[in-house]
Amino acid sequence: MAMIELEFGRQNFHPLKKKSPLLLKLIAVVFAVLLFCEFLIYYLAIFQCNWPEVKTTASDGEQATREPVLKAMFLADTHLLGEVLGHWLDKLRREWQMERAFQTALWLLQPEVVFILGDIFDEGKWSTPEAWVNDVERFQKMFRHPSHVQLKVVAGNHDIGFHYEMNTYKVERFEKVFSSERLFSWKGINFVMVNSVALNGDGCGICSETEAELIEVSHRLNCSREARGSSRCGPGPLLPMSAPVLLQHYPLYRRSDANCSGEDAAPPEERDIPFKENYDVLSREASQKLLRWFQPRLVLSGHTHSACEVHHGGRVPELSVPSFSWRNRNNPSFIMGSITPTDYTLSKCYLPREDVVLIIYCGMVGFLVVLTLTHFGLLASPFLAGLNLLRKRKTR
Repeated sequence: MAMIELEFGRQNFHPLKKKSPLLLKLIAVVFAVLLFCEFLIYYLAIFQCNWPEVKTTASDGEQATREPVLKAMFLADTHLLGEVLGHWLDKLRREWQMERAFQTALWLLQPEVVFILGDIFDEGKWSTPEAWVNDVERFQKMFRHPSHVQLKVVAGNHDIGFHYEMNTYKVERFEKVFSSERLFSWKGINFVMVNSVALNGDGCGICSETEAELIEVSHRLNCSREARGSSRCGPGPLLPMSAPVLLQHYPLYRRSDANCSGEDAAPPEERDIPFKENYDVLSREASQKLLRWFQPRLVLSGHTHSACEVHHGGRVPELSVPSFSWRNRNNPSFIMGSITPTDYTLSKCYLPREDVVLIIYCGMVGFLVVLTLTHFGLLASPFLAGLNLLRKRKTR
């Protein structure tokens, strides 16, 4: 009787013993793929990015001086999903992607300042006070940064609404969190941050106030460049003499993306579609005002979710920054800028492609199926099949 019970115990033990190695293999494969796709792949992609070189010496008459270099990151259109249109799985997937990409970029590249060019949120234009607080908390967690790194944000149409949806409450709510400053100067470099949604030119209260603020900033910049020491500049401190960098959500006026190229430009079938003023791009009038007021050396914008480089008046370059989120692009990216008071150089850093990550996961599922079937003898092991084939050839 004891012998029978012992034999029965041995029969039950073998299946468990057979399953344990398989389970460990499956867990190891899943863990390795998750580790790579959710963490390591971001380091692999961003490790290939380097700050562009820029000339750091400026001649002042006969004397050459070494200029400080500011390392700046520019990204756009993060579109954090809200409670109305945001599915929980979509939120989890895309927000994790942006958080890992941003935190990895901070750790590897160590920028001094990060600019986000609007459309931080997807539903800021209609979110309730409670939903807004939740969205802001998620943003602050995802884009957390050390105290020595500055984070600057400009408003987009999804943050405060299109012109016809915008009101004082939404603008003040946004500026309470992200500041209302229009001018940021550091290391001798001036950045003008424009609420481009409020440049509709119809004389609305917010539009008039925004234009008045920009005119005041323009006056201060012009005084610093053209009339240093003049009494008409007022008693305040003078700004650096460098021409400003213009940062905004809407691009300056252009007819379409027909002249845009590159792997992250708009799809070919969309490039010839005409842009609508004050919806896709700023109006001609507003664009001319900004160029006349500020005479910028560079313009950076977002909104289109695709890359494009154009020159206004044949001399002022504008770069449209692609979306930072997989929700808007399969191949998101951000801009790295090495900037001095007299010069700048830009380069682009690509994030992992979403389709590559999905292919890796699909390959993992297929591998797990093959591994399981082979383990239970339902599918011949490729290794054993190859070994048997070699043996047959040797016996011939």
